[in-house]
Amino acid sequence: MRGLLASPLGLLIGLSLGALGGGGSILAVPALVYGAGETAQVATSTSLLVVGAASFMGVGSHWRAGRVKWGHGLLFGITGLGGSYLGTAANQAVDPDVLLLAFSGVMVAAAVAMWRRRSSDDPTTTDQAVETPAVLATSTTSSASATATLPTATPAPAAAVPLSSADREVHKVEHPDADAPESLSWAALPKVLLAGTAVGLMTGFFGVGGGFVIVPALVLTMGFSMPDAVGTSLVVIAINSAMALGLRAGTLDIHWGDALPFLVLAIIGTVLGKRIADRVPASKLTTGFVALLIALAAYTAISSISQLV
Repeated sequence: MRGLLASPLGLLIGLSLGALGGGGSILAVPALVYGAGETAQVATSTSLLVVGAASFMGVGSHWRAGRVKWGHGLLFGITGLGGSYLGTAANQAVDPDVLLLAFSGVMVAAAVAMWRRRSSDDPTTTDQAVETPAVLATSTTSSASATATLPTATPAPAAAVPLSSADREVHKVEHPDADAPESLSWAALPKVLLAGTAVGLMTGFFGVGGGFVIVPALVLTMGFSMPDAVGTSLVVIAINSAMALGLRAGTLDIHWGDALPFLVLAIIGTVLGKRIADRVPASKLTTGFVALLIALAAYTAISSISQLV
């Protein structure tokens, strides 16, 4: 019964995955522990099922929008196999309260990472950067009109004025390969292996998809745009979750009465999250999500410490 009452939190998990490309499993574990009353180990297994399936279902809408790079996503996901194996083994051996205390640290790290990403995506600085050249271009045009008798006067090249966000979207439709990341270089390969292994380790140990690590890693190591990184991260999360579940097959303990309502609502939330991402600035979504993460981290840390002492 507690699981059914807590299942609406699955919608929030899906919204986070669909809109931000990560963070869903960070919410799933505390929701299952404190909302549905599951143990830490059972909650991490259930989280893998819910988040992995929701991510897989959410890939479709991002793929139709041209935001999924399958080859890069598969490569990144496969590199997490070794880390996932180690993380799964450690999960079964650690004390549940220690696991939750460590998980509170992961939530804080996720909040910091997503806040930094929010700051880098803040449209305020971008708007200012676009506005200044535009004003200069207007002044140049006016001066050119006043001195039109000079035969050498030439208009400023169109490329000097940065495209607005709307123009960039039109440009991307007309030139679909303009923003595509280049092939993975040998220099970037160690970074991909390191990031993939770290994400696999977190997935196996904490039952999280690692989207808050995957998205910036795709941007930094593979040159992805943020929308492409969000869409492709769902592929990586689905792969990592499936691998971690497979490694737990012998000791898998999932309470289906809790898992199924969470799963259904998480899938619905993932689809809705993609639509929200198309309409609401990511910076606003991230601000609210970071505040929620910090509050959950504080509650989880206090609860686990009280159990340990």
